[in-house]
Amino acid sequence: MNKVDYGREAFQKVLNLMEEHHRWFRDSIPLIASENIPSPAVREALISDFGNRYAEGWPGERLYAGCRYIDQVELLAIELGKKVYDAEFVDVRPISGVMANISAYIVFANPGDLMVALAIPHGGHISHGKLKWGGTAGVVRNLDVERYEFDEENFMIDIDGTRKRLEKLMREEGKKPRLFMLGASVFLFPHPVKEVAELAAEYDAKVVYDAAHVAGLIAGKVFQDPLREGADAVTLSTHKTLAGPQHGMILSWNKYSEDFKRVIFPGLHSNHHLHAVAGVAIALAEALAFYEEYARQIVKNAKALAESLHEKGIEVLYEHRGYTESHTLVADVSRFMDGMKAEKKLEEANIILNRNLIPKDYRLKTDYRTPSGIRMGTQEVTRLGMREEEMKEIAEFIKLVLVDGREPREVAARVREFRKQFQHVQYAFSSQTEAYQYIKIR
Repeated sequence: MNKVDYGREAFQKVLNLMEEHHRWFRDSIPLIASENIPSPAVREALISDFGNRYAEGWPGERLYAGCRYIDQVELLAIELGKKVYDAEFVDVRPISGVMANISAYIVFANPGDLMVALAIPHGGHISHGKLKWGGTAGVVRNLDVERYEFDEENFMIDIDGTRKRLEKLMREEGKKPRLFMLGASVFLFPHPVKEVAELAAEYDAKVVYDAAHVAGLIAGKVFQDPLREGADAVTLSTHKTLAGPQHGMILSWNKYSEDFKRVIFPGLHSNHHLHAVAGVAIALAEALAFYEEYARQIVKNAKALAESLHEKGIEVLYEHRGYTESHTLVADVSRFMDGMKAEKKLEEANIILNRNLIPKDYRLKTDYRTPSGIRMGTQEVTRLGMREEEMKEIAEFIKLVLVDGREPREVAARVREFRKQFQHVQYAFSSQTEAYQYIKIR
């Protein structure tokens, strides 16, 4: 095959696969807790010419010409971020939540400094992890990461235990924490920000709250307010409960603004994906208008899904705490199969979620590839207009696969029929285009 024919074949294959993906998600139940469906207006931003341009530096101080309208959009995004989160300083240039975290590591700590963060089976994120496990904090900034003591029964940080752990480290090894990291990839309940901030003050350390998962819930005022509770900075990705494009953001105080500005550019970023900045601005405008209602429904749906799964014999964790106060719930499926098998069988049934380590895996030293649990999030199905009654139906589909052992393809047919009435994005200014409609512009 000559180069032109090979190129044409590959070109068409890529386009066909993208269309197939859209068709699949149109017929599926999306429960990945770290994803969401943006509004059609955000999608419009992502295909705009902004994505072809450069705007190095701060708005009004660019190193490139041609930023007349780009600057206005970025300044509007900053202003919207300040209103939504009541923040003194907002930077919308980080291109991901991980890059926002790296920015905070650079501003608040030096290589070799001690950082305290959650262990991954306790909900921690790999970007907070130590060098030994390939975590971003260790690999990129060479931070020495120590875990919080954790109350596994209640899924919460043990403040007194952590204080004793740090006192022992100080006494025996002379290690003094410089940074306390909060936030998680399994973020079921608000974190004790005030108490951690008080502990950090004993060491003259800083507190950073990674709000990637709960940014939309904070915007909707249903979770917690980390800046008012004592955080020095809040980092986030913008595509989970905030339902924007894949991008990042930093919220902080004016006293740290110049430090963050210098780190973001020229330290970490050149171009910062201007089409995504426009999408973030749109998502923040939607948050200002609609997210108090949206966030409340997300949490109602998470609780309803957890309760329904529990009634059907699936062990959703933390029943005694109401299962969750966020979009996320976790279940122990080890009595049926490991988490990897559950993930694959449910995917065959067009139910998209992920396997997940749960606290008991920390004690059992379970391999992350075959953990005991699965993780689910209700933010995307809520954005599609589903409410508590639909959560009962979703729980039944999951039960058919995991508990009853039904053929996944048979369940997938039922899922496709169920999805027909939920094809538009809600909690947005405009939703003329279907949520997963594939749009050709070539």
